[in-house]
Amino acid sequence: MSADQELSAKLQSELQLERDMNDSDDLPSSIRDFLDNSPFEVQDSPGQEEITLTRTFGDEKIRITFSIADLNALNEDPDQYSEDKAMFDEDAGELPEDGQSGGAQTKGTINMGRTKGGNYNMAPEDSIAPADRPELADDESPASEDDEPSFPARLNITIEKPNSKGAFQVEAVAQDGMIVVENVYYFSQGGLAEAKSPQEEWDSRNLYTGPPYGNLDQDLQVMIEKYLDERGINTALALWVPEYIDYKEQREYLNWLSEVKSFVDA
Repeated sequence: MSADQELSAKLQSELQLERDMNDSDDLPSSIRDFLDNSPFEVQDSPGQEEITLTRTFGDEKIRITFSIADLNALNEDPDQYSEDKAMFDEDAGELPEDGQSGGAQTKGTINMGRTKGGNYNMAPEDSIAPADRPELADDESPASEDDEPSFPARLNITIEKPNSKGAFQVEAVAQDGMIVVENVYYFSQGGLAEAKSPQEEWDSRNLYTGPPYGNLDQDLQVMIEKYLDERGINTALALWVPEYIDYKEQREYLNWLSEVKSFVDA
């Protein structure tokens, strides 16, 4: 048997194994239930890593992007996830007596997003956790301790209004039923919030878009988190995003196996 034939046979074996493990192309009920009962619409293009959620809230347009690259990065470096998760769990039990955030110089950094302004240390109260924030509580409950912990999924949230040229942008992490806010930015020119051209990227580099989130007054942090919660960026979303990433990654992997096999067999 030639190397081509051996590779093709192995690819076919992997394809069959994956199909046996995932015997249905239907959306899992938990994913479908969220979409059926949520104002968000999902935009998911086959072959692309990024997924987009969109919705309107009053006259606002809200766009949330996340990527299966976070799951792939976890597979490449699981030790880093374990260290970050342990740090997050340890910090959660060490709130200062006065309940105040220590700002940017407290606790450990948690899965920082893009490097604009560098990595900023986050306190555990910088997360939207309804169980810990009475003012954000609703009927949703975070995952229990017995549930398998999810991986951290980065969210890029952009909010725009038709009567404003600007855009409010939030970088956050969804994990274990919580939205952990990392950074907030304001762009006076909305197009620079998601710079696509080299010129827009260059124009955005020297902008002052706000201080590190951890340096903000704690009450202001709470108000920002309530602002996001009111727009559906909450526990339900934090539980759904990692699950959808896992579902999409499985579909993309199956498609990749099939395309590589077709190439080898051509």
